[in-house]
Amino acid sequence: MLDLKVLTQALGDLEEDDVMDLLNEYVATNPSEEDALQAVGACQAGMGIVGDLFEKGEYFVGDLIFAGELLTEAINVLKPALGGGGSTVAGTIVLGTVHGDLHDIGKNIFKSMSEAAGFEVVDLGIDVAPEIFVEKAKEIKPMIVGMSGVLTLAIDSMKETVDALKAAGIDSKIIIGGNPVTKEACEFVGADAYTTNAAEGVKMCQAWL
Repeated sequence: MLDLKVLTQALGDLEEDDVMDLLNEYVATNPSEEDALQAVGACQAGMGIVGDLFEKGEYFVGDLIFAGELLTEAINVLKPALGGGGSTVAGTIVLGTVHGDLHDIGKNIFKSMSEAAGFEVVDLGIDVAPEIFVEKAKEIKPMIVGMSGVLTLAIDSMKETVDALKAAGIDSKIIIGGNPVTKEACEFVGADAYTTNAAEGVKMCQAWL
């Protein structure tokens, strides 16, 4: 049985070999989707430790980036157990970090988890201008548009982007994510949902299917 606390700590300590060994052994036991989601949750909790150590100055940007890559790798190992392995696409998500914000760790985690859940994700990258979101949404007609941001100013960029999408007549569901998002921010922006947790965000998207 996988010890979730050990997994969380291993990811928090950036022990790549330990994380991979734990997960490979775990996947070999054919876990249920529910259990595999708990393992994803434990990995995310490990990211929380990394974030805390970064804020305390014990970890640096390079560690954050490595942790993001390690998490993506971990989710890839768990993907077969997370379902969504079939060829059916649950829905399409256009995703990007909004104009003025260059952070992509949270966005990339959400992308990996959405893909694991069977969504097709079109990633526009970072510092994405509202008109790029609009252009892509017109072209692809996604079910969902996801916007990510870590800086407080991202909220204003999100509002601009949502206004531009609505003005262009795009009726995709809109989810926003990142540190500064709150219920109030979500109402201000005009989004349909908000989350600060990638796993929870994916569940919200699944609920829209």
